[in-house]
Amino acid sequence: MSRVPVTVLTGFLGAGKTTLLRSLLTQADGRRIAVIVNEFGDAGFDGGLVEECAAKACAPGDIVELTNGCICCTVADDFVPTMDKLLSRDRPLDAIVIETSGLALPQPLLKAFAWPDVRTRATVDGVVTIVDALALSEGRVTLDEGAVAAQRAADDSIDHDDPIEEVFEDQLACADLVVLSKSDLVSSDALAAIEERLAAVLRPGVRIVRSHGALLPSVLIGLNSAAEDDMAARAGHHGEEEEHDHDDFDSIVVKPSPADSVDAMRLRISDALSQTGVLRVKGHARIDNRPSPVVVQAVGGRVDLSFARPDVKQAEHLVVIGLKGFDGDAVRRALAG
Repeated sequence: MSRVPVTVLTGFLGAGKTTLLRSLLTQADGRRIAVIVNEFGDAGFDGGLVEECAAKACAPGDIVELTNGCICCTVADDFVPTMDKLLSRDRPLDAIVIETSGLALPQPLLKAFAWPDVRTRATVDGVVTIVDALALSEGRVTLDEGAVAAQRAADDSIDHDDPIEEVFEDQLACADLVVLSKSDLVSSDALAAIEERLAAVLRPGVRIVRSHGALLPSVLIGLNSAAEDDMAARAGHHGEEEEHDHDDFDSIVVKPSPADSVDAMRLRISDALSQTGVLRVKGHARIDNRPSPVVVQAVGGRVDLSFARPDVKQAEHLVVIGLKGFDGDAVRRALAG
């Protein structure tokens, strides 16, 4: 029996996974695609954004949002039962796309494709790792181990093991294709330098493509990698470890009061993002006298706000993700204005 190809979209927080997935679904060209969206923390957000543009590709029940933690830690409890449900649907699927949490390690997920209930019915077509070119250019994640070592030598407060680097390294180690997102926000010289550094750490044959948020489905689907049969070559920082956790990261959910204006809300988000240890803010928030909430996407020093469609019903809350121990009370005060 033919196995359903599965594309795994991975990449660190705010890299642009959901944007790329939305673009893919709007260009489905008759394919029936099911989607699994994984969120770090207790509240979902990305699943709603995906549903808004999935009419061409997804039937009711074809989009599943998992919010019980990173999918790499809940394979048996969440992922395998979800795959079984999707693969057992009456209408055959042409493809499945999994958008992992930005903190997920791909390798435990890939290993699950060797489970008997999955292996005979699905295969990993490819692991697509989205890399934020702007974050690399600003040093929020780095490929320069020499620079990291120098920083640690100069500052005793810098941990020997950087949890952000560990996750990033594992996501790159599993890649069959690297998408360099936000490439329009970085100079051509900086992009060339980033691509050279990426090529030095990627497995031979892994392509790098630039993106401004959209790519043709033919670029992302049809890699035919069968990644589950090639695990030894994909060992990153965590190697063959079966046990791991995400104790280095935490998240909170905040429902801020309405702001007087978009600029006022932008200032609140910026203040929250500037708190020590905060990495990502996303969700919906309300502006006074506006019929629709604003969609909040914030990472690094960049805050993007846009109004949601009036007919789209979404929970109005903000998810804040950061390093363990970030000051949640300070973040709540900032978001309260």
